[in-house]
Amino acid sequence: MMPVLPTLLNEFVSENSLATHYGVLLALYATMQVIFAPILGRLSDKYGRKPILLFSLLGAALDYLLMAFSTTLWMLYIGRIIAGITGATGAVCASAMSDVTPAKNRTRYFGFLGGAFGVGLIIGPMLGGLLGDISAHMPFIFAAISHSILLILSLLFFRETQKREALVANRTPENQTASNTVTVFFKKSLYFWLATYFIIQLIGQIPATIWVLFTQYRFDWNTTSIGMSLAVLGVLHIFFQAIVAGKLAQKWGEKTTIMISMSIDMMGCLLLAWIGHVWVILPALICLAAGGMGQPALQGYLSKSVDDNAQGKLQGTLVSLTNITGIIG
Repeated sequence: MMPVLPTLLNEFVSENSLATHYGVLLALYATMQVIFAPILGRLSDKYGRKPILLFSLLGAALDYLLMAFSTTLWMLYIGRIIAGITGATGAVCASAMSDVTPAKNRTRYFGFLGGAFGVGLIIGPMLGGLLGDISAHMPFIFAAISHSILLILSLLFFRETQKREALVANRTPENQTASNTVTVFFKKSLYFWLATYFIIQLIGQIPATIWVLFTQYRFDWNTTSIGMSLAVLGVLHIFFQAIVAGKLAQKWGEKTTIMISMSIDMMGCLLLAWIGHVWVILPALICLAAGGMGQPALQGYLSKSVDDNAQGKLQGTLVSLTNITGIIG
């Protein structure tokens, strides 16, 4: 939806205030996620992954429905609030992945999950750009229908991954009291890596937030060109997340993989800072995609370091940290 949102906003606000409203909409969603993602993560530990996944998909469908048929600016804001409150698909999917994979292979499978996100980066912006040329509302209609279909499929075919013993254990009075403390399951030795996760996400948010406006201003790109550039990033993202990250982690370990990815990400940001010609975008995108390998590596390392019945708490907290960086970035 990124390539189309500024076009949709143009129907309700002046060009001078477009960037402000665009940033506020992104920050509003992120703020709701900061508050509610850890709560939904804990609820998925207590009641299972499936109910929270269905709740999240329903919220996303309502969000896109509001945006698709928006006639006033406040409808866009209400939609983003709903999406932020209910948005837990990422945390639930990561928690479910932890439920069904051995600890030693989690970085690899988190990489696959990141690769799936990359597929979305390819198809989503391309569809958004093409449908956006027809109407600014068309991509959101398509997204609302898609999420409704996914909601039905998940209801029918998604099997609960949380073990029954863990569900029972998480409903005991002791665990219910403990779950009110976000950091209860963190060892002190993990605080450094949580801070590292925060820094990785913060660096990644800066180009992601300004990409649409940056390319429009610097190169006068239209929505189709922006969508295609994000599709290229998606291809690179799939390669580094689904293929390279797991192999590096198996060979050198998660910690080394994290350090390598942060160094490459820094190079990508420097290229963007001094970009003068359009051809420099490709090496910058390569570096940014390679820098993303740190996320599955760090996610895998943290997942191995907490109890199995606290995976939802962990993943929800990581989503919260990510969205704090979204507000700052």
